[in-house]
Amino acid sequence: MTQFFTESFRSEFDKQSGLMGRFNLGVFGKTGVGKSTLINAVFGEEVAATGVGAPITKDSHLYVGVHGSLGLIDTRGIEIGRDDKALVKEIKQFVSNQRKLPVADQMHAAWYCVRALDRRFEEAEAELIRTLADLDVPVILVFTQVPVRDGQFHPDALALAAHVESLNLPIVAGRPFMTYAMRDQFTGQPAYGLMELVNATFLVVPDAVHAALATAQRVDLDAKARQANKHIAASVAGAATAAAVPIPFSSAAILVPLQLGMMARIAQLYNVPFDRAAILAVASTSLATATGRQAATSLLELIPGAGQIAGGVINASVASGFTLAMGQAWLAVCQRAAAGKLDGINGVLDSAAVKRLFDEELRKRAPRVRRDETQTP
Repeated sequence: MTQFFTESFRSEFDKQSGLMGRFNLGVFGKTGVGKSTLINAVFGEEVAATGVGAPITKDSHLYVGVHGSLGLIDTRGIEIGRDDKALVKEIKQFVSNQRKLPVADQMHAAWYCVRALDRRFEEAEAELIRTLADLDVPVILVFTQVPVRDGQFHPDALALAAHVESLNLPIVAGRPFMTYAMRDQFTGQPAYGLMELVNATFLVVPDAVHAALATAQRVDLDAKARQANKHIAASVAGAATAAAVPIPFSSAAILVPLQLGMMARIAQLYNVPFDRAAILAVASTSLATATGRQAATSLLELIPGAGQIAGGVINASVASGFTLAMGQAWLAVCQRAAAGKLDGINGVLDSAAVKRLFDEELRKRAPRVRRDETQTP
């Protein structure tokens, strides 16, 4: 029976991955400006560790790497300020070809990175930004490795920012975004600016890739929660629709795929891999020891008063209320798991703590089901 659950959950996990699509980001700038460090800080060490990817064509200097819900486009073997014509030509061809593809396969935004303390911003860089903007790719200009003291940015960064702003480039917000990607252990300079950068990116990319961007980035946990709650709401609506005509309690298994899909999407938003998500789900619910109709019964029995459902049927109110409670409880589990707060000794998952958390959150939110008025108290 555990195998049945795992297979069912795997099916929904893969389905949700396909529905989520991918956020594709172009990351440009001169060699040594800190692009890899920035990517590492925003999207996680495993992305940086696997590198950029493969060239789009045999002789191309544009490389595309796919890392789950994230696609990265970068340059290699070519230097801005030296090979500008070749790079502009490749970018124009690449973006034009992408425009013929579904939204999930297009470049949704570009970060153009400049190391501010180099105190240089060349016309070739401005031209590349104009090229991207002319192709309807939103460009966010990122100043990297900008020191801050007493709330003040380094004077050289401010001077370069003023120069760039005077050029009236087609960049998001009309200004560079100041960042320091990772804390400097020697000077104590803290990381900053990443949240603002991610938020600016959300504002300019299509709504269709918000879930993929929320999943890929690791700095804005509120963005993950917003997307999770959005999906929970959609699942609640789906459960209500499924039970619009009251369904027999014994046939409530039709709700299980919808609820498993909801759990799968939330796990992905919090970057919980399938194997761990399945273990968390087993620890949280009794689904792993049931199949079909038994699974639905096991879930619904968690509702206070479920045994008193009048006529042995589940209506839209019960179905939607329980789906909402289950989604919120599972969200709490994934949030704690992502923060490493459910691990026991030597990083082993504390199943008892998972079960306790899920039960507590579920019972706080589960709808109270009325007794049949014909029954005695």
